[in-house]
Amino acid sequence: MPLHLLDHPLAEQCLAVLRDQRTEPDSFRRYCERLTLLLVIEATRDLPMTPTMVETPLERAPARVLAGPLVAVPILRAGLGMLSPLMALFPEVSVGYVGLERDEQTAVARSYYRKFPPLEGRIVLLLDPMLATGGSAAEAVTALTAAGARDIRLLCVVAAPEGVSLLAEHHPAVAIYAAVQDRGLNSRKFILPGLGDFGDRLYGT
Repeated sequence: MPLHLLDHPLAEQCLAVLRDQRTEPDSFRRYCERLTLLLVIEATRDLPMTPTMVETPLERAPARVLAGPLVAVPILRAGLGMLSPLMALFPEVSVGYVGLERDEQTAVARSYYRKFPPLEGRIVLLLDPMLATGGSAAEAVTALTAAGARDIRLLCVVAAPEGVSLLAEHHPAVAIYAAVQDRGLNSRKFILPGLGDFGDRLYGT
């Protein structure tokens, strides 16, 4: 399971703003969207294409178009912050949802909602900004696989080595696209240095 880390100055700039505890929710959302655009572009470099012909103002020309629609699946609620830029890039994307809530005492995720469009034969982009223990992402991948998904790509802002290892153990075929891999988890299973609770900072709660 490959881990792909962004290597771009704009990604570094976005990450610096997201880490800063002084960043207000409106700015946090904007920089989350900018960073997500970079992650989506990186994660979709190898999308299948279909040859076609188009009429330019001067003559017919060969062209290539996307072979099929994507599926985006944000893990609620923090993953919603990554959905808008993906939909702007791919207007025909289908959207599913996974609702998982982490118990603050045990750090174990509890599933409370799940709804997917047809998944067979489609590339699925799973959106989870913080890959900490990896439990939520692994549970979401298990659900997607059971529903017929075969090509699943996880997009996250920050990854911890523990989460990367767990996903590699349970779902080795899933590629992870992240802006950075941080040092590790603290006793409360938060990523260090991280950027705090992504959902709280996204929505000002």
